[in-house]
Amino acid sequence: MLGLPIPAIPEPIGGEDRAVRFEIGGGILAPRISERPVGDLHPVRLVVSEEPHPGYPHKTTEREGFELALAEARGVGADDAIMVTRDGWVAEGCIWTLFWWEGEQLVTPALDLRILPGVARSRIHELRGSDALEERRVRPDDLAGRSLLVANAVRGVIPVVRLGGRRVPDHPLTAGLAEAFWP
Repeated sequence: MLGLPIPAIPEPIGGEDRAVRFEIGGGILAPRISERPVGDLHPVRLVVSEEPHPGYPHKTTEREGFELALAEARGVGADDAIMVTRDGWVAEGCIWTLFWWEGEQLVTPALDLRILPGVARSRIHELRGSDALEERRVRPDDLAGRSLLVANAVRGVIPVVRLGGRRVPDHPLTAGLAEAFWP
């Protein structure tokens, strides 16, 4: 895609369940390769961050705002923070794409909010079909009482159990989506 050769993936140093990252940037044509543990797969506790979502056109290493929001979340015992645009629309988590159920309809924030069109989002779109995944602009209060889930390409689909200290209801379709995520 970028016209660069893809290097061989090194044997994981820390075990089989590792995330491998290829970074290209700073005028360096050879990618930097790093790895880290996959991370916890337990249900997620979210808070709404005071740090505004910066908006960006593609995945970036300029993550200062995300790191501040994540520190804010962890400071109150949450796993991640939902970031909101300066106009008050729910955008995304620091490390997760956010989804919620409205009946059997799966909904996610609109890409025109300048959020990451991530691999997990694409996989869920593939699994659910174009009519079964709807983009919508919502305010944080609109998520109250909804069944929420988060997803990313490394950890897959994970249910949300708390939002801002309130319990989030389960949805019967979340477990099936999580199971189908990995081929």
